[in-house]
Amino acid sequence: MGLFTVAEARDELARLRPVLDELVRVRADAAELAASLRPGGRATELGGLPEWKAAQARLDDLMTTVQHTGAQLKGFAPLLVDFPAELDGTDVLLCWLEGDRELSWYHRTDLGFAGRRPLKTAGGPG
Repeated sequence: MGLFTVAEARDELARLRPVLDELVRVRADAAELAASLRPGGRATELGGLPEWKAAQARLDDLMTTVQHTGAQLKGFAPLLVDFPAELDGTDVLLCWLEGDRELSWYHRTDLGFAGRRPLKTAGGPG
């Protein structure tokens, strides 16, 4: 897959929001089901082993959907989605973290999350 512009990444994130929202819901259900299946685990109204397996399969489908867009799912809890891009001739990842209202951060590919910086409103580096 190619590089995203800031506008393209923001559009793709908007299209992905329902997928990401479902991923968060299913992730929580899977965690609750897994806890209930452990020895001494507390029963849940969500079900048992078949429902946990179904949740795991759905999580795989949702994560694959994200990856097929060209975005990179870098974190699961919390969700972290990166969009490969180039800003001012530098390879960067436009970075969305679960809880962010919009795509407004980036980091150089060689720095990772610790090098995260805000994007300017015009879409350029901060």
